[in-house]
Amino acid sequence: MNCIKCSFRNLSATATAIIIKEGKILLVRRSENPYKGEWDFVGGFLEENETPIEALKREVREELGVSCRADYIRAFPGIYPWNGEEYPILSHVFLVELEGDIKLNHENSELEFVPLEKVTSVCFDSNQRILHYVQEHFSFDLQRVHELMHQLDPNMELNEHYLYAAALNGFVSRKYDGDILIGLGWIFPRQTMVRRQAVVEDMIIDSAYRGRGLGREIL
Repeated sequence: MNCIKCSFRNLSATATAIIIKEGKILLVRRSENPYKGEWDFVGGFLEENETPIEALKREVREELGVSCRADYIRAFPGIYPWNGEEYPILSHVFLVELEGDIKLNHENSELEFVPLEKVTSVCFDSNQRILHYVQEHFSFDLQRVHELMHQLDPNMELNEHYLYAAALNGFVSRKYDGDILIGLGWIFPRQTMVRRQAVVEDMIIDSAYRGRGLGREIL
């Protein structure tokens, strides 16, 4: 008997945690197939009646033994290979801030925080897409960001997660002199009941470069 439903290639939903600390991203080495022994992000499949954020928090608690706060990034399609078959998945990705000390469970044999720019490969094609996105949007020279923000407000202490959340929820414009970060600006678009607006905040040019119109370029 032909089963039309069995031929559907419906996506299975997963949740993935992106955890960055001091410019380093958390990778875990898988203890199970597929891709046993390779580096992966924390995450897994949604269970029945779970939302993506519920699954994300459960997976973080199971794999790392901690609770977390999370901001949604976006979804990435991919393939999950299993027993010679390939199953389509849709990974819901979150920017995650951990709360507590990590206690690794049996699903992974080790963990490592790796400088974001030095990560070249992770298992699963969806993770490769995620890695490319994260490197493009969340790579910052944190020391230079701190120096610039300190010029803006000498009492300011840089919260790294806030920086990534700002890049996620708006757009961070950057100005360089060669490889040196010399200026920053942030814009947040929003929709009111009557119009589309944008808020510009945290505009700063290094004091050594002011008076050259660089702030206007950033804006």
